[in-house]
Amino acid sequence: MKKYLAIVQMQIINNIAYPGDFIGRSVSIGVFLFIFAGLWKTTFAIVGTDIINGLTFANMMWYLMMAETIELGRPRTNRIISEQVKNGEVAYILSKPYNFVLYHFAFGLGDGLMRIAINIPVGLLAAWILAGPPPSLAGWGMALVTMAGAWILHFCMMALIGLAAFVVEETNSFELIYQKAVFILGGMLLPLDMFPPWLQTIARALPFPYMMYAPARLFVKPDFALFWQMLAGQWLWVAALVFLLALAYRGSEKTLTVNGG
Repeated sequence: MKKYLAIVQMQIINNIAYPGDFIGRSVSIGVFLFIFAGLWKTTFAIVGTDIINGLTFANMMWYLMMAETIELGRPRTNRIISEQVKNGEVAYILSKPYNFVLYHFAFGLGDGLMRIAINIPVGLLAAWILAGPPPSLAGWGMALVTMAGAWILHFCMMALIGLAAFVVEETNSFELIYQKAVFILGGMLLPLDMFPPWLQTIARALPFPYMMYAPARLFVKPDFALFWQMLAGQWLWVAALVFLLALAYRGSEKTLTVNGG
């Protein structure tokens, strides 16, 4: 594991060398929350209530803050693999004495840790100004635990999409479809609590809520029963996706055609 930890460390050091890039991207959380604060204030005013489906305005703002932190911190593994295939760098990486998928996991982890470390303080400040104090410490603990599972699920999906580059080279269209599925069925912009019952049933049968809704919902409304339910669901999906990832890697490696480089 030392070589993969070295890759994580190397990526963190690389990111520290360019702090302006990360800080600049983190500003988008503040802009995002400011826009949705106006939308949700108007929504609550029109409905004429302080609570919608068990969530207050403050709950919505903190939910969105956590959801956006996860979204900005997720790995962009598919883009990196696609670029490596197109420029021929993948041949160099495959010849090294480490597993290709674990290399990208470590690389993405180093990148993700830096993004999340910067995004949380920026989002915390913006949400506190717009909606008041943050949730309880129990919510923070549950959110951080399930955030780890959410990140791994995101990586597995991004890696699966990235391995498609071994066959088709360009994977942006697949990422776009995946991103929209997370936005809608994962509860990125709207908590599953706001969905009609039939749509909630469909969404909960898929991996997407465990990537976004689980940590964000537990952050604002900590519930031990829901926590264990979400945690179990996350790791069941992790096991399934890791299995699919192993199969996909074995199959895609045989069909790889290297260009450039």
